[in-house]
Amino acid sequence: MASGLSSIDEGNYEDWNVMIDTNVKGLLYVSREILPFMKAQGFGHIINVSSTAAKDAYPNGNVYCATKHAVDALSKSMRIDLLQHGIKVTSINPGACETEFSLVRFKGDAERATKVYEGFTPLTPDDVAESIFFTASLPKHVCINDLTITCLTQANAHYNIKKII
Repeated sequence: MASGLSSIDEGNYEDWNVMIDTNVKGLLYVSREILPFMKAQGFGHIINVSSTAAKDAYPNGNVYCATKHAVDALSKSMRIDLLQHGIKVTSINPGACETEFSLVRFKGDAERATKVYEGFTPLTPDDVAESIFFTASLPKHVCINDLTITCLTQANAHYNIKKII
């Protein structure tokens, strides 16, 4: 969940609260509610969907990047806390994926949102879903802790070429 794209000194407090409430608090609250059941049964698998923004910051992505860095840190900490209970924790970090992400970020500006994906083939929701399914389908003794998935033309959260030479 990204809301807005501005420098830190021009950020919108409401956008910040929405991103922090959704990306950090939402993960915490849902995890807190489901984990007692997983602990009681002695197994489970938490799969947190994060972003390449958890690995690299980029211009004007300050609070969004911070929330995704928090998801990365929480995933690592959860993995440690839950290891003794047989609960797997995986963080999936997709790069550019053509969803409503940019439409939400740009507050319904469809023209601006569409331009984000022009000139390259981004990931699809199915690509991300397949990676989630793969990690969830591994044998009980195997856990992918951290998986970053990007389209061919994307190197990290910020660097994406529009055309392969």
